[in-house]
Amino acid sequence: MNNKDKPQRLATYWKLLIVIVVLGSTAVIYLDATIRSTFTGKKWSIPSIVYARPLEIYVGAPLTIVDLKAELKQLNYHFVSRVSKPGEATGSNEKVVIYTRGFQFSDELEPPRKVTLTLDNGTVSQLSSDDNSSLLRLEPVVIGGIYPAHHEDRLLVKLSEVPLTLQEMLIAVEDDGFYDHYGISLRGIARAFIANIKEGGISQGASTLTQQLIKNYYLSSERTLSRKVQEAVMALLLELHFDKSEILEGYINEIYLGQDGPRAIHGFGLASQYYFQRPLANLSIAQQALLVAIVRGPSYYNPWRNPERLRLRRNLVLDIAVRKKQLTPILAEQAKRQPLGMDQRTTNHSKRYPAYLDLVRRQLQDNYQADQLSSSGLSIFTYFDPLIQENAESVLATAIAKHKADGENSKLEGAVIITRPNTGAVVAVVGGRDARYAGFNRALDAHRPVGSLIKPAVFLTALEQSDKYNLATLLDDGQYTLTQKNGDSWSPQNYDHKDHGEVLLYQALAHSYNQATARLGNALGLDNLVDSIHRLGFERQIPALPAITLGALDMAPIEIAQIYQTLSADGFYTPLLAINNVMSADKSELKPYPLQVEQRFDGKSIYLLRHALQAVTHEGTARSLQWRLPDFAVAGKTGTTDDLRDSWFAGFSGDLLAVVWLGRDDNQSIGLTGSSGALPIWAQIFKERSRLPLQNLPPADIVIGWVDPETGKGSQEACANAIPLPFIAGTAPSEEIRCRRGVDQVIDWFRDLVQ
Repeated sequence: MNNKDKPQRLATYWKLLIVIVVLGSTAVIYLDATIRSTFTGKKWSIPSIVYARPLEIYVGAPLTIVDLKAELKQLNYHFVSRVSKPGEATGSNEKVVIYTRGFQFSDELEPPRKVTLTLDNGTVSQLSSDDNSSLLRLEPVVIGGIYPAHHEDRLLVKLSEVPLTLQEMLIAVEDDGFYDHYGISLRGIARAFIANIKEGGISQGASTLTQQLIKNYYLSSERTLSRKVQEAVMALLLELHFDKSEILEGYINEIYLGQDGPRAIHGFGLASQYYFQRPLANLSIAQQALLVAIVRGPSYYNPWRNPERLRLRRNLVLDIAVRKKQLTPILAEQAKRQPLGMDQRTTNHSKRYPAYLDLVRRQLQDNYQADQLSSSGLSIFTYFDPLIQENAESVLATAIAKHKADGENSKLEGAVIITRPNTGAVVAVVGGRDARYAGFNRALDAHRPVGSLIKPAVFLTALEQSDKYNLATLLDDGQYTLTQKNGDSWSPQNYDHKDHGEVLLYQALAHSYNQATARLGNALGLDNLVDSIHRLGFERQIPALPAITLGALDMAPIEIAQIYQTLSADGFYTPLLAINNVMSADKSELKPYPLQVEQRFDGKSIYLLRHALQAVTHEGTARSLQWRLPDFAVAGKTGTTDDLRDSWFAGFSGDLLAVVWLGRDDNQSIGLTGSSGALPIWAQIFKERSRLPLQNLPPADIVIGWVDPETGKGSQEACANAIPLPFIAGTAPSEEIRCRRGVDQVIDWFRDLVQ
């Protein structure tokens, strides 16, 4: 080499070195800024948690021992012989002792308390608690979450909430020099370097807890030298800016500890709930050691697939804790003798309610952005009732299975939506026969012809014209042909293909006579009918065609529920609502969802219509409810579409309103009417869940009059076949027929007999 070239080459080396230093410094500055900006602020995307309604318990509350135990099971309470700590319960068929966990509701903090209940014939007869409270609210069941795109879930905990023994075991097993190094372990690096040379690649790491946190939080899992260098630099920077307690707390909340279906379990706080259904602070030494054992490999040490492998790893963790003098040998041996304590996967997280969560998401979209819902840790409180939901799912699935067994309905599907009359609170949604399937939500999206379910709107339109129509008005149910504007003729027929002559208005609805309804609806004016349907709560556009009088209109079950909600609430429109309120991650209320009420119909006309809807269940198309629900007043309407493609029933009691639909997604015939298909499902749900019969209390200016059912004229109570009907004052039939009273008829009969 020419000596003259040496200075030039040396200068080139220096320049290259300067470039490397500058680039390296720039990279370090960038990494430093990244760490300081992200680790100081919001570290994680926390999913929003969706809660059911809390079960309220008070003297007089309707509650059976079966329902109470089902609720406690969903909340993962442990049934023990003697209650001693939160999350435990015990009891017989009459007396139950519960030690509640407490919960932060939107209005107040419900503290943990020990409560004794006495149940008598499905009612709470006595309640005593250690703080003399007269009202108990169990913590609400978690029914799901709205997760980030990566589906990570975690329950953040502060370091002060983590048992010291768990912290010590974690450090002893994963990084025994944690409090001595500055982010990297030179001794560990040397040990890993030798091992990697022997293997001829990156086969072994030397990760400290700090490095593991960096890798999980910032980096990919690839095993390359450049990635390891970046990890080491970032670990040093993290230790430079944050103390050990902050780093340890970050690790405890970040580490991956299992998989629950699509949901990734991160952090010890959520892992404690997932594996043991207990808060982290309530774990035993054996349970703490088990979680530390899972850190090394959640799949490899899966407790349900590899319980013996996990038991050996847990015991090793306990041995290390003894060696580090964190546990006494006696405590460790006692912990080793404990079972893993996970007999089956938790009920709380295996249950999914996709149809209801779908409704929740749609209603949240009006006020929250998608990224806010999936990352801000909101608490969303709903009106969902898990007991009613489970019942509705079971009844629907059983009925569909029965119909499949009896015929060829292998593709039969169904949907159910249940609300509370007056409030509009949606308590249950079933989107199909497979209630756990998060696919097509028929309760919200199956737009099907509604058939006779729309007829109450026709008769309500008439009853609003009280000077022309009342329940005793005669309607013609003879053959009806309408010539339309385009020249086509429309001739609807009754389901039984018979003409019934003149019938009372309420009878036409009770028996669902098509000819009388079509004639009435078109006489009232289709624009008036469309207006009534819209006022009842249907928001989409309606074509003003004659056939809408008989239900030639597609609606989803939830839209039907909205219409019948207005009928059940004395004519007051209340938007159906799944959400009660929303709380932020710091437990402050963000937005309440108050009850909205708007009076859209006069209470008197609604009362008359509800009387006719009760007649449907007494003498009309739903009269089987007389023996399905004996001595229990309800109101409702069957619906059947052309060629028996859809089977509907919508109705309400004093405390529940439900819409049931049966059909096929391919719109083929199912061979079921509303009374043979949907009605039995509706009836079974109400038999098991409804506690309050309908009380159709008359408003002012309603009088009772006796009517002759054949002529619609006034009559007297003593007259043969006379029936009582309600009327708005001043609208009862003015003409009254004379009839022979019962005693006169007996005399005539006796006179004829002796002659």
